[in-house]
Amino acid sequence: MPGKLSEYKTFWNEFRQTFHTTGAVLPSGRRLSRALASQVGRDERPRRILEVGPGTGAVTSEIVRRLGADDRLDLVELNERFVEILRRRLAEESAWQSVATRVRVLQLPVEELPLDEKYECIVSGLPLNNFDCDFVRKVLEHFHCLAAEGCTLSFFEYVAIRNLKSLVSSRDERKRLHGIGQILKEELTDWEFQRQMVVANVPPAWVHHLRYAAPLPCSDEYPIVQTAVC
Repeated sequence: MPGKLSEYKTFWNEFRQTFHTTGAVLPSGRRLSRALASQVGRDERPRRILEVGPGTGAVTSEIVRRLGADDRLDLVELNERFVEILRRRLAEESAWQSVATRVRVLQLPVEELPLDEKYECIVSGLPLNNFDCDFVRKVLEHFHCLAAEGCTLSFFEYVAIRNLKSLVSSRDERKRLHGIGQILKEELTDWEFQRQMVVANVPPAWVHHLRYAAPLPCSDEYPIVQTAVC
């Protein structure tokens, strides 16, 4: 397991090279990680948990600490360097080793994750504000399709990030950011049950917790995909 300085260096390098998919300069701080993982371990029944975009595993460590004896965890990460770090932590770090037989590291885009297994808890570290509207809509709909009844989704965004970006952005970029805001507003209005502000993070962040009533009627062959205009 790399030390903190090494972890920060790795994250910074990946941020510079793959800004759109990494989206953060540093790994999530401890308080933000705890907030994102707070819905894990709230049920005594065995649960399937999905973390999307775990990076170097800051939030994963909090999830691992909360896993029940029969819970299973899937980590979906696209970045090859981060995948290497996650697999090394599972092999070398004692807390991770204790759950390694119940954890899978999957290197693929989340929208390609098969829909044959449903999850009771989803934690997302994807930088949604970095993507185009159609992709954000597609990812959120895929989350719905992956969700078991009553599934919780937890994700974060930096406080006032869209407003701050809009001040220095082109017209097209402001239009994109506005579109992302509208998509997230609709999703949060329908499903959000709790919101936390994590001030002690760099930068401060909102953590959104959503609960889905039931899975959408979709399949790998016929997913539900809508088009957002922005």
